[in-house]
Amino acid sequence: MDFADRHIAVVGLGGSGLAAARYLAAHGARVVVADSKPAPERVAELQRLVPAAELRVGAFDATTFAGVDMLVLSPGVPLKHPAVAAFRGAGGEVVGDVELLARAIKGHASQGKSSKVIAITGSNGKTTVTSLVGHLCQSAGLDTIVAGNIGLAVLEALLEREQSGTQPDVWVLELSSFQLETTTSLAADAATVLNISEDHLDRYNDLLDYAHAKTAVFNGLGVQVLNRDDILAPAMVRPGHVVKWFSLKQPVEYSLSQQQGEYWLSAQGEAVLPQGKLQLQGLHNAANALAALALCDSIGLDRVALLQGLQSFEGLAHRVELVDEFNGIAWIDDSKGTNVGATEAALNGMTRKVVLIAGGDGKGQDFSPLAPACQRIARAVLLIGRDAGRIRAALANSGVPLQDCATLEEATRAAAQLAQPGDVVLLSPACASLDMFRNYAHRAQVFIDTVQDIKAGAAKAGQP
Repeated sequence: MDFADRHIAVVGLGGSGLAAARYLAAHGARVVVADSKPAPERVAELQRLVPAAELRVGAFDATTFAGVDMLVLSPGVPLKHPAVAAFRGAGGEVVGDVELLARAIKGHASQGKSSKVIAITGSNGKTTVTSLVGHLCQSAGLDTIVAGNIGLAVLEALLEREQSGTQPDVWVLELSSFQLETTTSLAADAATVLNISEDHLDRYNDLLDYAHAKTAVFNGLGVQVLNRDDILAPAMVRPGHVVKWFSLKQPVEYSLSQQQGEYWLSAQGEAVLPQGKLQLQGLHNAANALAALALCDSIGLDRVALLQGLQSFEGLAHRVELVDEFNGIAWIDDSKGTNVGATEAALNGMTRKVVLIAGGDGKGQDFSPLAPACQRIARAVLLIGRDAGRIRAALANSGVPLQDCATLEEATRAAAQLAQPGDVVLLSPACASLDMFRNYAHRAQVFIDTVQDIKAGAAKAGQP
């Protein structure tokens, strides 16, 4: 794409913003970078990588975007921001980095360098499914780029490929609702909304508003992969699209079946792989595997290679990950469980009694859906963080013992006292981490370090 003589503002100097500034400058644009922080962290990188960029810092107002004809909005900046809304109202174009990627993919295709696109969104499981789909595509021999909300900025990956003169066989994109708000041209060959549960209600009016943002992943005419177990999924079906359904509960195209007392992944009515062959733990990860298989089938990949890839995929850190097991107790890190749906899925995937550690910044969620799962399987719930009181209120009538803890370390040590041999201690907060930690990985590390300290103390005391 040629942006010569365009005056474009990149709004937000995070990872995706820095990548956007580099990409636009490489294509001839006059680049402004605007950030609401008075001293953004990545200024030195910007000055080194895009020395001609103009930096505008401080709260956005009517002057921030003066003289600019396009905004490239970072996901953390809402379209409803008054300065952004005013710019749009005056006829200015507002896009995101994924929209620029989508336009570039179409441009390269017109020059004979076409790439498939698989796009993945949902409230929970999207990082696991994106990583798994990328692994499956690579297992099938495709030159694959995995990018988006998963960490690698899409325009960083695109610029690298353009500079090398190559394009991948397939882009596998994890997309958040925030990214999809500013994306209109993406025409994925296969796309999925894995599930919808309450999240980001501090940004959206309600659950339906949030769900609507997700459905932009289905723009274009590609295959829709949808979850039959999600109540909102049927309303997402678009006329004229091929739809592939997956389910843990119903005999649809991609589902679980039972063969001689064992669960199998089934596709088109054929049992293709025992669930026990997956390295991913929990029933929710069986659903993730079914979704990934459906997406890869949708672009015609070899089934034998896909089944081998499903078995070799090891999963991701901090997503229902076994930290250790000692004294008959399994310690599981699901720090990436940052909303109610994720924690509900983690609990429903357990077959052993659970001591749950939950709490943090609830982002305006309704915690009541946790009550049935806790009532079924929780031995106790230990509560931490800003919204501990709101979780306590939601679980008050569940009959499960509740205990408030000042820190995660205190909660982890309390869990060691409450758990019995055969139990699971599960860190699955159902909340964001920033009220107490740098990020969810920092939260996980505090949990892991405390578990290892408990283990060392038990060994020193002579316990088995």
